[in-house]
Amino acid sequence: MRANHTELAGALQECGPLRHTPAGIPVIEFLIAHDSEQLEAGNLRRVACEIACVALGTTALLIKEAAPGSALKASGFLASRSLKRKTPVLHVTQVEFIEKF
Repeated sequence: MRANHTELAGALQECGPLRHTPAGIPVIEFLIAHDSEQLEAGNLRRVACEIACVALGTTALLIKEAAPGSALKASGFLASRSLKRKTPVLHVTQVEFIEKF
């Protein structure tokens, strides 16, 4: 297995409606906004981005109940949005709601 693990802290921006797969598994799409300073080549760099995310199962149910702007730490793996669209999406497998990011 090759490494593909991503962890990101940020704020819940947008949250789509809760859907279900044909097998009945809850699924939700959402955006996380991240803003921080990171060390790059010995210098601090301001970093800001929005990452498209998807969660399934109990993780989807947790996200559904969160208010927009909630601070969270999400971890999971990156995958293409679809077979045709290769834009990466963070598939969140664990979420932790935090005080601040």
